[in-house]
Amino acid sequence: MEIGFSAEKYIEEQSKYIKERINRGNSERLYLEFGGKLVQDKHAARVLPGFDENAKVKLLQKLKDEAEIIICIYSGDITTNKTRHDFGITYDLEVLRLIDIFRTYHLKINSVVVTRYEDAPAVNMFINNLQRRGIRTYKHYFTKGYPTDVETIVSDEGYGANPYIEVTKPLVVVTGPGGGSGKLATCLSQLYHDYKRGLKARYAKFETFPIWSLPLKHPVNIAYEAATADLKDVNQIDSYHLEAYGETAVNYNRDMEAFPVVKRIIEKITGEAEYKSPTDMGVNRAGFGITDDKVCREAANQEIIRRYLIAECDYKKGKITESSLERAKLLMKEVGLEVEDRPVVLPARECAEEKRRREKCSENIVAMAIELPNGEIITGKSSRLMVAAAAMILNAIKHLANQPDEMLLIAEEILETTQRLKTDILKSDRSILNCEEILIALAVSKSGDKAAELAAGTLYRYFKRSG
Repeated sequence: MEIGFSAEKYIEEQSKYIKERINRGNSERLYLEFGGKLVQDKHAARVLPGFDENAKVKLLQKLKDEAEIIICIYSGDITTNKTRHDFGITYDLEVLRLIDIFRTYHLKINSVVVTRYEDAPAVNMFINNLQRRGIRTYKHYFTKGYPTDVETIVSDEGYGANPYIEVTKPLVVVTGPGGGSGKLATCLSQLYHDYKRGLKARYAKFETFPIWSLPLKHPVNIAYEAATADLKDVNQIDSYHLEAYGETAVNYNRDMEAFPVVKRIIEKITGEAEYKSPTDMGVNRAGFGITDDKVCREAANQEIIRRYLIAECDYKKGKITESSLERAKLLMKEVGLEVEDRPVVLPARECAEEKRRREKCSENIVAMAIELPNGEIITGKSSRLMVAAAAMILNAIKHLANQPDEMLLIAEEILETTQRLKTDILKSDRSILNCEEILIALAVSKSGDKAAELAAGTLYRYFKRSG
């Protein structure tokens, strides 16, 4: 894989910039709103080849003696079972997963805040589960007067109505699963309480995308719009920044729309006008980690197509509206791309068509294709034994192990035994095996089969090499 981004340079630049913000103006504390994914940021890793998907949490690890973490979750996301798309887990489970990950990096978890709290059984159960685990929880309510009545917002009726979260470190990272989790409101509420207690605190925002130092229509920034098409995020030139400094910077509509109010609230709390633009608020040095713009452009183009294909599937499943699908398609066309520009699309279609011709069937055919790091394309199709993705992975393993395509890596009796286990014992309504089940079956097979042993060994070495 071609590399277009230096994770080391990024971490160095970003940590230096955060320390600068902590110490700016002799403040005692910095509340840093963390947008995007703090861990396993797979979107960033896809559009910036070389980006470490855990770069942000590794950055915080460098600052662990100075930092503690507050996790926010919007109560409405709990009641609607909102799901993290790439892992398929609900936001409440994502909070628990984040806590476990932060602890492995020896980062201090201060608490979890349920924002815009509503008295619902699912919400209360979530809070009880956290408390049983010894995790401090807070309930924050909808801020009275928000967003227009600044006098009420910055008062005991507004932010003052929220309980104060006891913090001790100079850097307080406020994060949460997904957009709209209440991170900003939590930061500003804490800012209000600190100033009321005579403590000088500050606010800043850590955001990876859009990258302010790249052009508005750069594919990396367009890819961010594609990733948030369902949220209707739109990248814009930061007009406030342009007016204040004569410098072009890119931001997105929600930050632009919120800035006048946020600026007034911060000025009301602190008594000073620290920020002149949304970009000023940001702590984002991602653009300075790009080492090969061409590589990043191509990776971002592939991500734009990928997001459109996901949107097509989600629309058919009823997960998104037609307008979100059209938005994803428009973004793809905006950078002059077609679905077929993604290398795996045509091979997957041809694989499906070939099976359709051979078996003379008109029902839905599922086929998949994967591009290996050397550019080779491997396909796979569904069968009565396994899903298309599992077949594709097995074919890729055989290719990497230099084994003939017709070779059976897993004995049919093992596959059938596994299927019976799923249906007869585990009472699954689908006997067809998924990727995880196929890989487990391969691992079991390697003890008595030389070909399976070779294939499994190749797989282990491949992933060890690729990290």
